[in-house]
Amino acid sequence: MAHTLLPGSVVTDCRTCNENIAIASSITNSDPIHAPACRVVGELTLLHEISDTLSDGFELRAAALRMFSHLRATKLLSRGLLLVLNRETGRLLPEASECAFPPFNACVDEGLVGGILSEGRARAIIDVAHIPADTLCKWERAYLSTVPDDAPDEPASLLVMPIQHGDELVGGLCFTRPLGTEGQLEADLRFLALVVGQVGLAVRFRQLAQERLDTLRQENERLQDQIKRSFVPEGMIGKSSSMRMVYFHVDQVADSKTTVLIRGETGVGKERVAQAIWQGGSRKTKPFVRVNCAALPESIIESELFGHEKGAFTGALALRRGRFELAHTGTLFLDEIGEISMSTQAKLLRVLQEGVFERVGGTQPIKVDVRVITATNRNLEEMIDEGKFRLDLYYRINVFPIYVPPLRERRSDLLELADHFLEKYSQQNRKRVVRISTPAIDMLMAYHWPGNVRELENIIERAVLLATDGVIHGYHLPPTLQTPDSTGTASPQTLHDALASVEREMIIDALKANRGIMAKAARQLGITERTMGLRVKSLDIEPRRFRDSTGSSS
Repeated sequence: MAHTLLPGSVVTDCRTCNENIAIASSITNSDPIHAPACRVVGELTLLHEISDTLSDGFELRAAALRMFSHLRATKLLSRGLLLVLNRETGRLLPEASECAFPPFNACVDEGLVGGILSEGRARAIIDVAHIPADTLCKWERAYLSTVPDDAPDEPASLLVMPIQHGDELVGGLCFTRPLGTEGQLEADLRFLALVVGQVGLAVRFRQLAQERLDTLRQENERLQDQIKRSFVPEGMIGKSSSMRMVYFHVDQVADSKTTVLIRGETGVGKERVAQAIWQGGSRKTKPFVRVNCAALPESIIESELFGHEKGAFTGALALRRGRFELAHTGTLFLDEIGEISMSTQAKLLRVLQEGVFERVGGTQPIKVDVRVITATNRNLEEMIDEGKFRLDLYYRINVFPIYVPPLRERRSDLLELADHFLEKYSQQNRKRVVRISTPAIDMLMAYHWPGNVRELENIIERAVLLATDGVIHGYHLPPTLQTPDSTGTASPQTLHDALASVEREMIIDALKANRGIMAKAARQLGITERTMGLRVKSLDIEPRRFRDSTGSSS
């Protein structure tokens, strides 16, 4: 290896790299100092820089380009190309390249480079000009035809390094360099073997991340496609994305025995979702029993659910079968489950886990086969924190939760729902009401719907009864939906007038309370006496009117 001699230096053998290097003699120190020309020290420094680059958190492409820059500056390796193997398709993809050529997707054993990578052995081609054209594939010809900026006219050698993780091929590295001897190329291959050891782990992580991303993308596409093709349960209205997700969940869980918890605000249609689950499953020919837990007093809810024996308590004149027995082999819908007492929750947990219970006043275990669907508008997590709901029961009923969105989150469904209720109540009341006027539609769309679908249904039913010309107009809607423009009640006051009115009213009230004494009224209002005097004067208020007032003056 040739070295440039520094002034006052001598040539000796380096014990590290066994090559002739320049040793600078120090005038003040007789010990020789290694010059930067030592190849091994330089390569270790470069390897350390590459390791830092790969571990600095860069994306693989950015890290590879920085590595190529280091290698080009120190080892004269140009045309850096990093290839990554897609394990699913078995094809090589360019991850990072210093060359500007079109992207490609090649078989792992295609062309000269592919063959070298398939063998799993590094290889150097002394002169790329002597490579037969028929051994190169399309992307390799494009790669070798690009001209490096630093050596546009020089002949070049090709270096190809397989990248392996364990015994598995994960990719490859390609470089060209100025035409070199076999010894120089072997030295470069030895150094690149250390580099690919560092790169291999990064490429492996890149493979795993890409495979995970591809899997998630495919799953997302599959779910989106399934949602688009999924059925709309009978009796349910709406095509918004949030309702499509509800339909998808109904379809997934309908034909199982899994306990379902339907969550949502009052009036969103939780019972309709429960019916859709029942009708979409194998138990649709079996009983569907509804229980509104909020409508039953705590003293009788246990008897309603589990039944009672004759004489179990005062008034129990005969044996009574509970809702669980009535729903045997079918489905039991427990609405507002958050309203039941802690003692009933314990018994409910047992029947959900074991399918066994005893009637009130009885000792004989009764086994039932019941699919349970629950619903609530309460925050069960807060109730658990407050000690009002059992944690073990929560986990038992929350196996498959379904969230039903409020109407304000699915406004695109509002007109379809309104048309459905319009047709329903027109037929029911034998009236010919065929449409909703544009002002009425604007009012429906502007409303915030605290009562959700149930409120909309009641409003349309009322409007159908009031309609006289086959059209629902804005004035047929309740006062809560009316707007200032539709009723002609827009305030003519400006903001300044409104504020002055409020200020005058507050000052008069303070003067009344303090019998016209402005100092006390000012303290009550939190203002100075001077400000009070100015405001009284500008608002034309006479404080003396309130000095003998009993509080009834105005």
